[in-house]
Amino acid sequence: MQIILLDKVVNLGNLGEIVRVKDGYARNFLIPSGRARRATETAIKEFEVRRAELEKAAGEKLAAAQAQGEKLAGKVVKIGQKSGVDGRLFGSVTNHDIAAALSKDGFAVAKAQIRMPNGPIKVVSDSTVGVALHTDVIVDITVSVYGEAA
Repeated sequence: MQIILLDKVVNLGNLGEIVRVKDGYARNFLIPSGRARRATETAIKEFEVRRAELEKAAGEKLAAAQAQGEKLAGKVVKIGQKSGVDGRLFGSVTNHDIAAALSKDGFAVAKAQIRMPNGPIKVVSDSTVGVALHTDVIVDITVSVYGEAA
């Protein structure tokens, strides 16, 4: 299916590009989330009329993400978990736990925005985790996991 992108999509294209994707990806994700429209003649004409408006909105989103990224850069998030004597956790620290700790500190971050390259944290340690605030803005934070008595 050919679609016109209304927003920048990672590994697919930028605003205004007409790309071909699988039908299910377009119908089930891109179109319902408002990131794309079917590339019909009328949709392309409507897009050209709204192009300046959409580019301005995309620029504002990027600027807001960069501003939040500057505040968030280098932040240390402390999370306490029950652990054994050897430093292994009973359970693990996931992106959900990190997002909850960031929201307590006043940062609106969804758990899907947390990038954990090594998977969940399972030991008492300091780990570097990425937070993708925008497709172009990825900020590294430090997650400090300390053990609590079981």
